[in-house]
Amino acid sequence: MTTALASRVEPAHSKENATKPPERWVRPAVLGLLAATALLYFWNLTASGYGNSFYAAAVQSGTQDWKAWLFGSLDAGNVLTVDKPPAALWVTTAFARIFGFSGFTVLAPQALMGVASVGLLYLTVKRTSGPIAGLFAGAALAVTPVAALMFKFNNPDALLTLLLIAGGYCTIRAIEKASPRWLALAGVAIGFGFLTKMMQAFLVLPAFGLAYLIAAPASLGKRLLHLLGAVASVVVSAGWFIALVDLWPTDSRPYIGGSDGDSLLELSLGYNGLGRIFGMGGGMMVGGPGGSVSSGANVGFGGESGLTRMFGASFGGEVSWLLPAALIGLVAGLWFTRRAAGTDRTRAALIVWGGWMLVTALVFSFMSGIVHPYYAVALAPSIAAVVAISGTSLWRGRAHLAPRVFLSLMIAVSAVWAYILLDRNADWLPVLRWLIVGLGLVTATVVLVGVPPMRKLVAVVATVSVLTIGLGTTAYGIETASQSHSGSIPISGPSTGGERGMGMGMEEGSSAEIGAVLAATTTKWAAATSSSQSAANLELASGKSVIGIGGWSGGDPAPTLAEFQRYVANGDITYYVEGGRGGGPGGGSNEISEWVAENFTATTVGEQTVYNLLS
Repeated sequence: MTTALASRVEPAHSKENATKPPERWVRPAVLGLLAATALLYFWNLTASGYGNSFYAAAVQSGTQDWKAWLFGSLDAGNVLTVDKPPAALWVTTAFARIFGFSGFTVLAPQALMGVASVGLLYLTVKRTSGPIAGLFAGAALAVTPVAALMFKFNNPDALLTLLLIAGGYCTIRAIEKASPRWLALAGVAIGFGFLTKMMQAFLVLPAFGLAYLIAAPASLGKRLLHLLGAVASVVVSAGWFIALVDLWPTDSRPYIGGSDGDSLLELSLGYNGLGRIFGMGGGMMVGGPGGSVSSGANVGFGGESGLTRMFGASFGGEVSWLLPAALIGLVAGLWFTRRAAGTDRTRAALIVWGGWMLVTALVFSFMSGIVHPYYAVALAPSIAAVVAISGTSLWRGRAHLAPRVFLSLMIAVSAVWAYILLDRNADWLPVLRWLIVGLGLVTATVVLVGVPPMRKLVAVVATVSVLTIGLGTTAYGIETASQSHSGSIPISGPSTGGERGMGMGMEEGSSAEIGAVLAATTTKWAAATSSSQSAANLELASGKSVIGIGGWSGGDPAPTLAEFQRYVANGDITYYVEGGRGGGPGGGSNEISEWVAENFTATTVGEQTVYNLLS
């Protein structure tokens, strides 16, 4: 393919197109996209209650105690933190402090982050490929099922996704004029992404760095110096909080949940870092109910690892609807721009988004530690951007056979893959998969043959092409948004009844009964129980602070038996509630449970065994 054709395919590159005012339809279209996204994400938002009770309880604790807010403590008494850094909790807790703690204030920040993500993705793609591509990218992200799931749920992934897109935006801005300031801001976004979900934020760095190194209009020495500065900004924006935790006296801060040595750095490198990739448990459980993470039947834990994982039963319906089209479009885009100037903006954008997509997808596919399907929300923006950039570029070059071949292939493959994904839930809207595959194959044929230069006919074919590519994911995304979700492992898609999600811990019914008892307590901690999950449910039911002995898995050495005995001797805990369960063995939890049983009298509340530690 010649350079001349590449330039005709990409008229958005010129300075004239970049500076001229947008057409009249652009602003209303963008406002409409943002309004529709807000409607989708805020629709039926409170049906999920508090969403993930584990993080919701930490937000409640943060509204009750400033130190709990700073460190992300599960309990306001600051025994131990959640097993993630607290950046997402900082945002949600601020919202809850301003507007009051409720299910809405716990979930609304994520919905706002979703709207912001869609808008920022639009702005980023628009800078290199025009408003149509930007609108398509934003819309594709909005209706991706895993996005419709996680932007209505209170896991840290919503903030992580927004920060990654912000990093992409800053990188694109940096490439335009070889700006070290914009590149440093990209580093800041990724650094705070690390404080949201640790090393997952770093998966985009190879793509960002490569794109800048290739396309920024500056000498090689300056580009390398700018990248070094960006690395420094990542280290500073992520490292300040790690340093704060390490320098803070351990006896006046909570234990870092999930770590072996009460260290946030160890947590980032171990359980939440290399342990996720290579399966090193670090004392934590590396699997789920009913099998290891590599079990093909274990949908909530990613299914079988390997090259096809993103298309399998766990991840397929979450994020892979446009992935085949994105892979085809990436190949086409890089091929058609292979002879373009080094500063070519379309190629730079494809490296940014395509590199993000490939690295993230490959790591998710082959990691042998804990992996959940909802992680794929961090992959969704890159897929949407690659499809939008490559698809609009190929459409502009449709007068030539080669672009038409790739574009028709993107349409046909998307339709067939949507049919396969929908067929996995064959009882849900069965006619939809036939409609999509029929429209797709017809439209792909029309595009391949060539669309006659009639404005109305061109518009019809373009509209049908977009519908064909996006109808399946849109329907699945809307269905996901209409469902309530709970537990620690939410899952997108249609439900045959009840909430969509997996979780562990004390049943909500038992928690509600005991919560009525705990609400009347006046001690520092209303109760203690085994595992953070059960403690979280009790905290939400009572509004009081509860110690989750052993943390998420039951294996954290917090509190120790000696510490627990001291709390009891000081009259700081009213009840011990038996029966909480975590994700793994709880040595310290078992010692405390045995000590309580030997020294206090058991009573029953509902179906739960409870000990009064003040008697």
